[in-house]
Amino acid sequence: MSDNSRPLRVAIVGAGPAGIYCADALMKSETASQRGVSIDLFERMPAPFGLIRYGVAPDHPRIKGIINALHKVLDKPQVRLLGNIDYGTDITLTDLRKLYDAIVFSTGATDDRALKIPGVDLERSYGAGEFVAWYDGHPDFSREWPLEQEKVAVIGVGNVALDVARVLAKTGDELLPTEIPDNVYQGLKANKAVEVHVFGRRGPAQAKFTPLELKELDHSPNIEVIVDPEDIDYDEGSAVARRSSKITDQVATIIENYAIREPKQGAIHKLFLHFFENPVEILGEDGKVVGLRTERNQLDGTGNVKGTGKTRDWDVTAVYRAVGYLSDNVPDIPFDDQAGVIPNEAGRVFDEGKHLTGLYTTGWIKRGPVGLIGHTKGDASETVECIIDDMKNDHLNPAESPSEEAVIELLNERKIPFTTWDGWYRLDEHERNLGAAQGRERVKVVEREDMLAASEPSKVQK
Repeated sequence: MSDNSRPLRVAIVGAGPAGIYCADALMKSETASQRGVSIDLFERMPAPFGLIRYGVAPDHPRIKGIINALHKVLDKPQVRLLGNIDYGTDITLTDLRKLYDAIVFSTGATDDRALKIPGVDLERSYGAGEFVAWYDGHPDFSREWPLEQEKVAVIGVGNVALDVARVLAKTGDELLPTEIPDNVYQGLKANKAVEVHVFGRRGPAQAKFTPLELKELDHSPNIEVIVDPEDIDYDEGSAVARRSSKITDQVATIIENYAIREPKQGAIHKLFLHFFENPVEILGEDGKVVGLRTERNQLDGTGNVKGTGKTRDWDVTAVYRAVGYLSDNVPDIPFDDQAGVIPNEAGRVFDEGKHLTGLYTTGWIKRGPVGLIGHTKGDASETVECIIDDMKNDHLNPAESPSEEAVIELLNERKIPFTTWDGWYRLDEHERNLGAAQGRERVKVVEREDMLAASEPSKVQK
């Protein structure tokens, strides 16, 4: 039986937007508030914010502004951040079940989804996620990135593809005012790319870009965006898509405008958006990328496309695959490898048709890596409704050791160095001080050890 005389104890594994929104929804629940709720957010990285810190391009301060809203949630006394803790090694499902009434997994998606064409394993064929992790200063990825090719391809028509293409087409000096670490600045400053080609297999009305990101390509004085007028094509399905979605219509209109514009004076880099070109093979010699082969597609009347059998070889010597993210499986939790999600119904974790009592999920690990950051709010609300419903019906898994001190004692026993929300404030101040010394808002700290040192009050480096 649940002990409703004490606060509901909830562990959320993953302190990105999805996990933080889940904590917020729990605290806003009238039923949970009446009982009281105590939430611990476990995060593998020493710093919170997940995708916002390590998945958003550094020249997107507008999106990073979401951190301000997330800050307000983590400032609440009902929530604690426990960072630098790796679920599955530092702390296990068995541990969490003893300490919490409910456990929510919001571990997101960071791996690159596979592109199943010949040549993907060639040298200079890269997953976009790895490149994003490099330029965002993720501590678990290489500090170096080879940027020696003059003509590069980006496969994909989503915002990640646009981020990758834009960063490749900008100069290092353009990105210096952002929070990029010095190693990233030095790498981008030496970048030799002068042509970036973005490939999509369908048309302008099917592109998954958002209007703002698409317009941003043109903000740089160094980038000329080029679209072949022959790629502007619509069928009845495309027309219906444009009429039914303002965003789809805006995207198509922006692409049309790129196709008819005059050459941009002074632009030293060209960024091509190619449509109806389906990548069928990455071409190689001596184990390295030397080109990309595409098959020309055409619309079939429904908004879908079919191949024409006509192929073209493009002169590129590096390929970035931005075809989507894929979630890692989570230790001791059922996982659908095909879909890349934890099997669930409305957020309740299921295994072989049965709800695993007390286990829940939210965010990309729940529904797959689709949608914008704000969409995770709806996910969180749905999952929290399940938790509250199970609490009211006594379907949770009552914790054996529900005190807030119990988990801290366990971590200290295991000598696991963990960071806290107060530690984030110290790291935040440290990064801002590093930036101020260079006339910038912030310089991101990359090394895990340096993040831990800056988060620790006795080791803050002013």
